Amino acid sequence: MEFIVLIIILAIIFYLLSVAWPFLLLLVAIWILWKVYELYYYKSSSFAEIKQRVTTYINDCNELNQHIESLKDTTLISNKTDYGEASYQDASSWNYKRKHLKEEKYAPNVHQCSRTVCSNAQKKPFEYICKYFGIKATEETLSKFEAILNNFEAAEEGKQHLQAEKEKIIKSIETDIPVLIRKLSKKKLEQNLGFEEMDMSTAYFPKYVFQYVSSGGNASTHCDVTMDIDNLNRFILFLSEKIKFNKSAAGQRALMTSKLRQHIKERDGFTCQLCGASVEQEPHLLLEIDHIKPISKGGMTVEDNLQTLCWRCNRSKGSKF
Repeated sequence: MEFIVLIIILAIIFYLLSVAWPFLLLLVAIWILWKVYELYYYKSSSFAEIKQRVTTYINDCNELNQHIESLKDTTLISNKTDYGEASYQDASSWNYKRKHLKEEKYAPNVHQCSRTVCSNAQKKPFEYICKYFGIKATEETLSKFEAILNNFEAAEEGKQHLQAEKEKIIKSIETDIPVLIRKLSKKKLEQNLGFEEMDMSTAYFPKYVFQYVSSGGNASTHCDVTMDIDNLNRFILFLSEKIKFNKSAAGQRALMTSKLRQHIKERDGFTCQLCGASVEQEPHLLLEIDHIKPISKGGMTVEDNLQTLCWRCNRSKGSKF
């Protein structure tokens, strides 16, 4: 019976191919012609002239893109004790059942724990992060998390500004680009113009992970605490409530939260305090918050020690917050 069904299916396929092959051949011919046209256009002098006109602006976009990627490159703080590394093999004949043992991870941001700890971490994530990852509520720790938040917020803002600037550049030349190229070859058009690949995802937000794996390896649960913009803001406030501030004379200091970042920008009129560039002149300008006296040299997060800088000046300053 199965053989007869197979014969019938093959017969139907051969019939469809015999009827449809002229159409398929036409599609292949159209695809080849399109690829030849694409190749010819991107090698043409008219496209070279268009590319030359916008090269400077595209280079600026690519520089900003690289700056954004550097802001994302942040490692979460973990003071877990380093016990060294070792290899482990289970040679038992029933090892094939232990599927979850293969998924166990040992990294600074992963804590192997009991099912109870994993469950409780979901209820009180910040307390358990501090307890099991050795994070102490000190001003130094707080400053490090403020720096992470400042970088991540600038990265998220930068992605939006970068996308807007990219669309502005494409729009400025769209009347000079053939419609078919604009509609059917958008990705390749951007690549040939010289735009670098932009990562618009938020996958770079790091996580603290609590993982439980049963001794038999057949059960596993994990609790992931993603340190995104919202959680970082809340974690900074959580730490601040536990700290006895010593650096400022009054025993108080501002917290570098999203609210303070916005306040400093508004205070400075959304203008770079070094070069004078502003969002009024450049609507898609990325502005960042900088410590005038760096934290590494004793500077504090207080309004008088904070200023608004454009991303170019902040990057060139060297001592980034």
